[in-house]
Amino acid sequence: MTNVNSAPRAPERADDAAEACDCAPTPDERRRLWAPLSRRGALVAGVLGVASLGALAAFNGSSRAAAITYNPEDYPTWDDVERARRNEADKASEISRIESHIAQLKNAVAEAQAAAEKAADEYYEAQQAYYEAAYRADELQSQADEQAKQATKAAGAAAKVASQLSRSSGDSTPYELLFAESADDADELLSKLGRLDKLAQRNESIYAEAVAARDSAQHLTNQAKEARKERDRLQQVAQEKMAAAQEAQRVAEQVLADQEDHLITLEQQLAALEDNSDKKLADYKEGEKRRKAYEEEQRRKEEERRRKEEERRRKEEERRRKEEEERRRREEENNNGGGGGSPAPPPPPPPPSPSNGWVRPSSGGRTSGYGWRVSQCGPSYCSSSFHAGVDLAAGCGAPIFAAHSGTVEYAGYNGGYGNYIRINHGGGIGTGYAHIVDGGIVVGYGQYVNAGDVIAYEGNTGNSFGCHLHFEVYVNGPTVNPIDFMANRGIWV
Repeated sequence: MTNVNSAPRAPERADDAAEACDCAPTPDERRRLWAPLSRRGALVAGVLGVASLGALAAFNGSSRAAAITYNPEDYPTWDDVERARRNEADKASEISRIESHIAQLKNAVAEAQAAAEKAADEYYEAQQAYYEAAYRADELQSQADEQAKQATKAAGAAAKVASQLSRSSGDSTPYELLFAESADDADELLSKLGRLDKLAQRNESIYAEAVAARDSAQHLTNQAKEARKERDRLQQVAQEKMAAAQEAQRVAEQVLADQEDHLITLEQQLAALEDNSDKKLADYKEGEKRRKAYEEEQRRKEEERRRKEEERRRKEEERRRKEEEERRRREEENNNGGGGGSPAPPPPPPPPSPSNGWVRPSSGGRTSGYGWRVSQCGPSYCSSSFHAGVDLAAGCGAPIFAAHSGTVEYAGYNGGYGNYIRINHGGGIGTGYAHIVDGGIVVGYGQYVNAGDVIAYEGNTGNSFGCHLHFEVYVNGPTVNPIDFMANRGIWV
């Protein structure tokens, strides 16, 4: 049985209380959360990254969608068309064949795009579930830490009272009461005994409070540990959903490319069959030849643009590396300056940059802040009660700017976010931009952007009640308050 006069040892933090059972998070646990999600590809409208092939089995529809692409030998050639024009029966058969191909191409694109949208919606839901789980884990740990502080405080008070009782343990008051010479002496001694009794009762109460706080801290720490396990599980689910969405989008883009490659030719062949003019047939064939030459030129230009962009990004990274090396060299010179002489003067400050390289992502005013709020409902959905970003409204079609330099790791449709961009700024920091207008994304996956670059245009896509930018900031994985984060960098949002 625990001695009522000995105060319990309370931990400074709930982490300490759980150290023996490995319940508490390690210091870099949250930093590790960021790395896997920051290596994502993108659901890109027009520009795709390479999907992670190791997780493609998560998308069950991909094999079916891929199977609806066609062998070029299935399509009619211009020689087939020219032969069919000489015979009405052959012409009717060829027209039917071409119309069937056109219908199949259009259906294939619709099915693949629907599958990609479904996969993106599932990723969005998994992403939100992960953010909510991360928030719950943090909240539970915060409560556990607070209870640990209460336990420490109560334990200190119990120890103080126990010390007072210990000093009074040799008191002869009960015996003095038996031999009291007067009633006044007896009353005084009885009062003293009453005070000692109350002190003992108070000690029991404080001790019970300390034990309760300690047990509560341990219980909350255990809950936080389980919440972190659930958070990590949901993080893995989000990664798998992301890989599935990537593959679904890749398949959709492939099917769309098949359609673009063949649909124009098929429609021209169909028109040629329905027109008996030899000149029209020659014109169609010449037009097809020019179209292919134009597409080849555009492909070459796109490859050159990507090559130049990669070279520019490489040079930018090299410049930053050299600046960092120079900064460290100057620090070492200052720290290792020889004795006897005056210390070396500090290096000149770097050229001023606006707010440490951070800029406001929109010119619009704030219409909704970060945190808990009353849920808003429209005809088909309700907004979440926890708002994970800030809303800035500058008007439909207003430009959206990169808040800081970094690499685009996501650019495309993303469920309730609508059209969405995510930029990785390094050091565990990222920013997100949601509800972009259809066709308004002007950057692609893997592209390096500078602070202030126009990356998109404001819209009303996804779960939105009007044109605005929903701006989020991520630190080591989950979202943080963009208002505070940007204010610390001299930016008001």
